[in-house]
Amino acid sequence: MKTGTLKQILLITDGCSNQGEDPALVASLVAEQGITVNVIGILEDDHSEQPEGLSEVEDIASNGQGVSQIVYQEALTQTVQTVTKQAMTETLQGVVNKELKQILGSEKTMEELPPEQRGEVMEVVDELGETCDLEVLVLVDTSASMTNKLPTVQEALIDLSISMNARIGRSRFSVYQFPGRKKPTHQLVDWTSRLDSISSIFAKISSGGITPTGPALKDAMYQFGKKTLRRRFMDDDYSNIEEA
Repeated sequence: MKTGTLKQILLITDGCSNQGEDPALVASLVAEQGITVNVIGILEDDHSEQPEGLSEVEDIASNGQGVSQIVYQEALTQTVQTVTKQAMTETLQGVVNKELKQILGSEKTMEELPPEQRGEVMEVVDELGETCDLEVLVLVDTSASMTNKLPTVQEALIDLSISMNARIGRSRFSVYQFPGRKKPTHQLVDWTSRLDSISSIFAKISSGGITPTGPALKDAMYQFGKKTLRRRFMDDDYSNIEEA
């Protein structure tokens, strides 16, 4: 079974957007392009913030057909990996369900199969999770309140890169911050298979300003399928890329 390249936006933020389009509506548009939107909301470790302040996190992920998680800073590294893998599994389950409906009829889904058959299907999903190609664009909120959280974000992304590259399938990442100086986003790392180079880049990030989450998500959507990405894959003798 071929799944094409799985595409994800991973939004890491600690607050609500305050400029531009409704990010939840933009997330719906992104999902229509075959790109899953996952959101991680970060709280301060001293528990001084309330999860209610991050209420839009769930709406964005729901509309973006992705996974949402609100965590304290200390648990971010593990959460980034978990959310990425969970979103990948759910996307693959959706692909398998479509295949099953074509084979077994429109009424059948994975959940309706006998336990033994369901287990066999989940083995297929697990195998696809190891072998499919994955593109993750990480969108990092660098507004003023994120300043002391950025070192943890950096560590989490490096660990994510290592974890995802342990898979058989190719993993590619790019990292953008928002807001940018003159645009909603600013590129920190172009598409690459390794994120260990971000240490020096994160040290130079200047945080502050507004939180244009909606425009940033739309900007991120346009980064998939760009010529630079196509060229990098072709340089690795990789063809048949699905472009969003």
